Amino acid sequence: MLYNCGALKHAGNVDHGDTVTDFLPMERQRGITIQSAAITFHWPPKERSKLDSRQYIINLIDTPGHVDFRFEVERCMPVLDGAVCVIDGVEGVEAHTERVWSSAHEFKVPRIIFVNKLDRDGASFKKSVQDIGLKLNGTPLVCQIPWWAGETIRGVVDVITRSVVSWGGTKDTPEALLEKTVEGTIKDEIERARERLIEQLCEKDDALLEMWTAHGKDLPDTAIKESIRRVVNEGEGSLIPVLAGSSLKNIGVVALLDAVKDYLPSPSDRPELEVRVGRTHQPLSHVLQAPKASKKPQPHVEALASVFKVVNDPRRGMLTFVRVYHGVLKKNTPMWNANLQHFERPLNMMQISAGQTIEIPHLSPGQIGAITGLKTARTGDTLLTFSSNKTSQTELATMQVRPPEIPPAVAFIVLDAFSPTSAKVLEAALENLSREDPSLRWSKDEKTEQYTLSGMGTLHLEVARDRLENHYKAEAYWGAISVDYKECLTAPTTTHRAVFDKVVAGKDGKAACSVVIEPLQEGRRDTLPEPYFERDGNIVQVEFPQENHPFNMEATRQQLINGVISALARGPRRNSPMHQCLVTVTYDVATDFFGLTSAAHLVGAANKAARSALKEAYQQGSIGILEPVMRATIVCPEVSAGPVQHDIHSVRGGHVIEVKDMQETQVRDSGIVDASDIYAPPDPYEFQTTLRETQKGRLRMLEITARVPFVEMLDYDNVLRSKTAGRHTLTMSLDTFERVTGPREKAL
Repeated sequence: MLYNCGALKHAGNVDHGDTVTDFLPMERQRGITIQSAAITFHWPPKERSKLDSRQYIINLIDTPGHVDFRFEVERCMPVLDGAVCVIDGVEGVEAHTERVWSSAHEFKVPRIIFVNKLDRDGASFKKSVQDIGLKLNGTPLVCQIPWWAGETIRGVVDVITRSVVSWGGTKDTPEALLEKTVEGTIKDEIERARERLIEQLCEKDDALLEMWTAHGKDLPDTAIKESIRRVVNEGEGSLIPVLAGSSLKNIGVVALLDAVKDYLPSPSDRPELEVRVGRTHQPLSHVLQAPKASKKPQPHVEALASVFKVVNDPRRGMLTFVRVYHGVLKKNTPMWNANLQHFERPLNMMQISAGQTIEIPHLSPGQIGAITGLKTARTGDTLLTFSSNKTSQTELATMQVRPPEIPPAVAFIVLDAFSPTSAKVLEAALENLSREDPSLRWSKDEKTEQYTLSGMGTLHLEVARDRLENHYKAEAYWGAISVDYKECLTAPTTTHRAVFDKVVAGKDGKAACSVVIEPLQEGRRDTLPEPYFERDGNIVQVEFPQENHPFNMEATRQQLINGVISALARGPRRNSPMHQCLVTVTYDVATDFFGLTSAAHLVGAANKAARSALKEAYQQGSIGILEPVMRATIVCPEVSAGPVQHDIHSVRGGHVIEVKDMQETQVRDSGIVDASDIYAPPDPYEFQTTLRETQKGRLRMLEITARVPFVEMLDYDNVLRSKTAGRHTLTMSLDTFERVTGPREKAL
């Protein structure tokens, strides 16, 4: 894309390690995306803009495809106005594609699909289209058909305009493409495809149906494109435009950029943003309306932006990537961090285009840019600028744009610093790393002075280690990657009241509160009264029995919650985090309020009460151990499926949920899309028996879905490699935490 829009002189290649958005050494070494990267460019470039006088600004965010970096994808998802889902023409729709697709569906992000790698042996556009319909629960809308020469892709033909839109070996300039004419069997296929496309659109779009009723099937190209744009912009994913190409040979990329311009929405086309204020979700315009009359005039919100990425740049320090939703975000204006509740002053503002950075004075609504100089902002924070340098005393100061939901960690690694000097470097590096990726958490054991780094899986922690050693130059002794067990309650505790009466940071004070902890039963979450706070699988609710309060209720609630969370971070049995606990804190003015006190005393009281409740539970033997259980999807040849299933059952202590034949296009249980309704153009090798056809018949692939304890899956990829001769794929995601019992509990 960057090469075609003129930002690069030659196209980068993953295999050569010279790509722009995959800039980390480890990304280039492994050939995968690890960090999301944001880039801004213009389309179409000046030499192509004779046909279309307007130039559009496109902000592109390249996100990872590996399941361990799902948090990275889901942080970028709400920021997007549209998405291009790239799938492999050989593999079709893979397990992780389905997961990311469901995330995009949750945020109602308009999306189109680009079937890539059609130049590879075994690539099948037909199979990919059928896969899209059956696995992504939407009807594929074939907008382009690959033009095959023998069994290699030569170009791409647009179904709507009936013209060649991309040809291998050319730069896809309008002049070069005009020389190519559609002829032969592909001409008939294009007519068939165009008819089916119009039929499918008429089912969803009434405006096109009326036009079709009046004018028949020969509709103008612009009407069809506008109809696709309307259907896609609903964000439901019921009709999915499918485009074809090969990025390695630069086939179909220019046509994809035109499709982004034609079908995906601009920021002004998207529905109004919903923000969270306190515990409620409200449309942004409601929140920004003039607040109720108060004695002092309150400053109003001038700009609102969301931080979706923080990255440490070797030359510029920490870069904070933001998306602006409202107003104009100016540089050198103090920014209020609604999550951390304090002001930060930025130093500079820039937009990144390929290898260049362009300094800019401000960011307008819908724009994406990078800010330097923010000391504490982390991924997922919300930034506000006010008309004066004072924060608003109203609810506006707590306004958040889709605060992140961080999934619980499943694996951890223990590390020791070499010396007191390297410990400081290590702590600073760990702090920066958790700012970049909040799904990485770290803690320090004050007794042993060891550090624990927790993450979403083995690859996630390997990448974090590589980043600490090579980017941050932190030196440490590293342990092996281990499973992050949790502790849970098996029975409720009695009420524990604690009084905290100490001098903290030179300030006297006294505070008290009562705490009850009980196991969090399934379905209990739905019956709990608002407001409550949820974190790492635990729920904390604070009750104020009296009605008149001589203190700020919201601030007191937050401080008591902070105290409880710090107590739950280490369980009494094996120092593992507590999980699935419901904590009720009671703060009674009559017995627990001793005059206005510092935040530290309230935090201390809640921490002390929660710790004593957990200690009692441990003494009574009502603390259990939970382990992460993964949902694993293994695709392997049929000959290896038997040994793999036997290994999962008898050796790993897991159980197989489902086994599917990858070749059979089975209709999903949900039955949303019927296989017979899917139109897919034929592949060239369907009409003749080739070597590839016989190979396809011999190697039957099965997909095994199983639930297995994570401790058994740490090095399972290597076990599978020996069982399948390397012809397998393994993807895992956290399914749930389950109680460990019997001999395995004793061993722990």
